[in-house]
Amino acid sequence: MDFIRLHHPTGKINTTIQLASSKSESNRSLVINALSGGKGTLTNLSEARDTQTMQRLLASNDQIWDVLDAGTTMRFLTAYATITNQDKIMTGTARMCERPIGLLVDALRVLGATIDYVKQEGYPPIHIKGFQFSGKSHIQIRGDVSSQYISALLMIAPLLPEGLQLELTGVIGSRPYIEMTLRQMEAFGVYHEWNGNIIRVKPQTYQPTSYQVESDWSGASYWYSIVALAEEAEIELLGLKENSLQGDSRIAEIMVPLGVASTFTKRGVLLKKITAQPSIVVDFSDCPDLAQTVAVCCAAKGIEAEFTGIESLKIKETDRVKAVQNELGKFNGELIEVETNHTYKIPKPVLLDNHTPVRIHTYDDHRMAMAFAPLALQRETVIEHPNVVVKSYPGFWDDLRKAGFVIS
Repeated sequence: MDFIRLHHPTGKINTTIQLASSKSESNRSLVINALSGGKGTLTNLSEARDTQTMQRLLASNDQIWDVLDAGTTMRFLTAYATITNQDKIMTGTARMCERPIGLLVDALRVLGATIDYVKQEGYPPIHIKGFQFSGKSHIQIRGDVSSQYISALLMIAPLLPEGLQLELTGVIGSRPYIEMTLRQMEAFGVYHEWNGNIIRVKPQTYQPTSYQVESDWSGASYWYSIVALAEEAEIELLGLKENSLQGDSRIAEIMVPLGVASTFTKRGVLLKKITAQPSIVVDFSDCPDLAQTVAVCCAAKGIEAEFTGIESLKIKETDRVKAVQNELGKFNGELIEVETNHTYKIPKPVLLDNHTPVRIHTYDDHRMAMAFAPLALQRETVIEHPNVVVKSYPGFWDDLRKAGFVIS
């Protein structure tokens, strides 16, 4: 399907949505369960393509593991294949092979991995040839590039002969994702110490357990934007927890000044529309995947914004900063880089009239499609290549229909 058209005939929404399961939790639990012998019971696993890819490859004896466009799958399985002493070639889509993996490979080599680059130094494809412990158990890795490298190393840490002392240098970004990994490891019986910038995991054995995955807060963020942009809205999102492992649960706090209040229920969280503020300042260092959604919402509502902590978006499925800049421009919105790789601003735009349709290019990026979809509450919106949502939220368009959106 090359594109879809969507609009909402009334702008008024009152519905209940069973959210998709968390891809982040699912992928970590699959790797940890595999490291515990695969004997645990995992429930409510995500139906996202990334998670299906993780399951498929963990069950595969093929030498070539093709992760498609799944970043977590690439990083986590690189560490997994290394610690389990496998001979694997890790590859993926053309874009995946443009996403750096050098920091993780360097760290694994220090620990004793034999890993070669098949083509370009620092990038997939890579050939993992085996593992023989080097005797080193203290390594350093930058904390500001990708928490996935750190999580990958932590999950294999208890299987190392001397455990691991992981020193994070510089600013630590996406800290909640690291904490998510450590808390899921605890659920499988492995404990850690985190003092300052050093995380210590002693040699331990994962214990098989029953683990239920929470619904996805990243997926919830699009519904927050829908409430903010609707004329009237009350939406209950099922399966979310107030004390969540997921860093993206911060969307509940971020969206208050954009006009959305959250009330937690026994079943999830109830969203209601409230009065928005004229401006916001947000640091996305701990939750960069929310930035696209919030950027679109601010531009569409004419709310001035200042963002920091989004530099990691430049090495995601696409250069998300550039992609958002391009697409906001189609309805006179802007995301201006004020300070290179640090500060960005959304000025109050001169909005096009609501009768002007907007066509959104998605750049093979699921979050671009879903972040811009709520615009359909203001004007007819065309989303190109809508099937990209299968990466994390396969039922997204069906759920929009339940909320009264007309999609053709």
